[in-house]
Amino acid sequence: MDIVLLLKAAIMGIVEGLTEFLPISSTGHLILTGSLLGLHDERGKVFEVAIQTGAIVAVIMVYWARISAAWAGAWQSFGSASSPNPATPSITLLGCRITYSSSLRLVLNVLIAFLPAVLLGLLFGKAIKAHLFTPLVVACTFIVGGIIIWAVERRPQAQASDSGRVTRMDDMSALDALKIGLVQCLAMVPGTSRSGATIIGGMLLGLSRRAATDFSFFLAIPTLIGAGVYDLYKHRALFSLADIPFFAVGLIFSFISAWFCVRWLLRYIANHTFTVFAWYRIAFGILILLSWQMGWVNWAD
Repeated sequence: MDIVLLLKAAIMGIVEGLTEFLPISSTGHLILTGSLLGLHDERGKVFEVAIQTGAIVAVIMVYWARISAAWAGAWQSFGSASSPNPATPSITLLGCRITYSSSLRLVLNVLIAFLPAVLLGLLFGKAIKAHLFTPLVVACTFIVGGIIIWAVERRPQAQASDSGRVTRMDDMSALDALKIGLVQCLAMVPGTSRSGATIIGGMLLGLSRRAATDFSFFLAIPTLIGAGVYDLYKHRALFSLADIPFFAVGLIFSFISAWFCVRWLLRYIANHTFTVFAWYRIAFGILILLSWQMGWVNWAD
């Protein structure tokens, strides 16, 4: 395998891991980076989606205790009808008592929020990739997204990390989850930012900054793994066993950089707003447009 190609894979992995969970759009950064590195063909686009799995593994490790507890609690919600638990709402279905515990509610909410992206992705994903995955679109959505984040964070109720109608993601309703799932679909436009859409959208819907961030991370697990597996399977004819080192390097570096980024972000949001990311998006978007207009960089589509 070409060493230069492996180095490009490492750079792409680092960019993916550092930007996936910040509200600055990993897809947008990968499109720009891939354009500069010459990885903007069909294979490069599949690679960009596939290495998201490395970042998701990092999230699973950071949240492992909560994920395992939620999963175990959800399974324990299915018990015998002969031993009901009066403390929480429950129904009996086919001789099995299903207790609507907080763990089951969280799992169901993640599933509910995940479904809109699946449906719209299957319907419009190909057209979006064909027409919107360009540096110019990314630059414009960077700026628009930055303005929206800045406006949301200027609200008085957004100043505290624990302010909001819902302060814990365990207390979200199914309707809250559905609304966030619909907002996540905006991130199908490159440069919007999946994490930015779900976090800022969650805050507008009444979630605290911490609750919105936590749920965004949980929602990323099925969303990004599903997108990566589906895209890789759909375009499997483009790759061979010789490409395994290329993907492995991208996944490893994506995992490492994402692990550090997620841990840092969880500490950061305890005492800070997302305003700095808004200014970054606006400045970076303007820089891309300026470099394109002045001919400083030959941004490949």
